[in-house]
Amino acid sequence: MTLDRRSLLALLAASAVPTVHAAQQKSLTDPMRLGAEQALIDSGLASQFQKAFGRDTGVAVQLVPGRSAALLEALERGELDAAMTNAPDQEAQLEKQGLAHDRRLIAVGDFVLVGPLEGVGKKAKDPVGIAGERDIAVALAKLAQAQARFVGPVSGSGAYLSTFSLWRAAKIAPAAPWYVEGKGNTLEQAAAESAYTLIERGLWMSRAYKPLAVMVEGDPRMATEVHVMRSFRVNHPAAKLFGQWVSGGQGRRVAASLRGWRPPPA
Repeated sequence: MTLDRRSLLALLAASAVPTVHAAQQKSLTDPMRLGAEQALIDSGLASQFQKAFGRDTGVAVQLVPGRSAALLEALERGELDAAMTNAPDQEAQLEKQGLAHDRRLIAVGDFVLVGPLEGVGKKAKDPVGIAGERDIAVALAKLAQAQARFVGPVSGSGAYLSTFSLWRAAKIAPAAPWYVEGKGNTLEQAAAESAYTLIERGLWMSRAYKPLAVMVEGDPRMATEVHVMRSFRVNHPAAKLFGQWVSGGQGRRVAASLRGWRPPPA
């Protein structure tokens, strides 16, 4: 659905009506607090949604960066008006429990497994020999067998929550000393330690680090989704509008314009 600015503002006025679930009413003089997974900010997705929404509606959105697990907890407590995360299982559980609502799919992407290359040009090879592998479970099993250095996603991040299933598919429980948890910038840490890591493609394309290169991609199990959802404990008049806008035609164009992300299927 494509809306002009007049229609958007009309929806904004309508969305200010109190709901049964709202415990705290807010007005347009209050900043609309949108929690956003750090990786979605770093890849440019969240900030582009924020800017385009503000340009179309004149409504300001304050991005609150964080990791998906912590953001969803803050959303449930009513400390955020809405949250943009890439942790589908945890989001669905929160919605099922009636602790958040109005969940909308706004972008899709995938993870890539990146690792170090040794050598130059066509003679460059990765130490474990998984480059070009299409089965992520096979690749992870080989890494574990070789005890290859692996930097895992930061605890609580969308990548951390979403990639458990990939290790389960490989029948591996990653552990020290070869597996270490990321401490901040996972890509930078992996590059510094000549290690492997799983990372959102959008984030990889926005800040690739040499000597890392994509080793494994394209396995359907590596897909990821980005949703936005609202808190039941607060009712900000712009939060409903943001969800409608970001999941509509304007939001789809933003997702389509960013490398590593795409709009959800129509």
